[in-house]
Amino acid sequence: MELTGFLAAALALGVGAAVIFALRREQAARAMRRAGYLSAVRVLFTDRQEVVQPSGFPRMAGMHEGEAFDIQVVSDTLSLRKLPALWVLVSVPEALPTGATVDVMLRPTGMESFSNFNQLPVQVPVPAGFPVDCAIRADAPGAVPFEAAIREVLDGVDVDRLKEVLVTPKGVRLVLLAEEAHRGRYLIYRDAEMGRVPLSPARLAPFLAAAKGLRDAVLREAEGRVA
Repeated sequence: MELTGFLAAALALGVGAAVIFALRREQAARAMRRAGYLSAVRVLFTDRQEVVQPSGFPRMAGMHEGEAFDIQVVSDTLSLRKLPALWVLVSVPEALPTGATVDVMLRPTGMESFSNFNQLPVQVPVPAGFPVDCAIRADAPGAVPFEAAIREVLDGVDVDRLKEVLVTPKGVRLVLLAEEAHRGRYLIYRDAEMGRVPLSPARLAPFLAAAKGLRDAVLREAEGRVA
């Protein structure tokens, strides 16, 4: 009996050690996947600088077609969302000669943790031709600032992927929905892991072009007003 008990204990310890090893290996693999989420889009940039954020996902700064970009990956796992989401914030952080701020939020839920949309004081009417499921806020009442420039963005990217268009004196930003958690795994197991496959250049490139176009259009309009 003592030998049997010893063997059972040894077997239990062995199984426990195997489980711990497997968990640690999966944690390491997940960390590598997250950190490498922008690995495929590095070809789009020169003078890259990349850091891993506390979430495990990367943030990258670099030059693309003569423009400085900041690319930030944000994981949104708030339980109130229908499905957890992975957002990519595409920013051109170059100061603009304007005092106006305007934020177009598509399909707003009030839970956009990556945005200061709800802190802007004025909700302005949505112009004709804009997506019906968007809301617009600004820092002053009146017509939508830079409406024509924003229309170009809406016409130039997949609006089902587009979440936010932001223009501020500090620069411009587009937010795209990179992916959502797998519905089955999330609903059954609450598995919200995302970023298993790196973001593709084909998905990011149109948003880089649209952000640069937005910045250029805003700059032209702002300089025209000054002139």
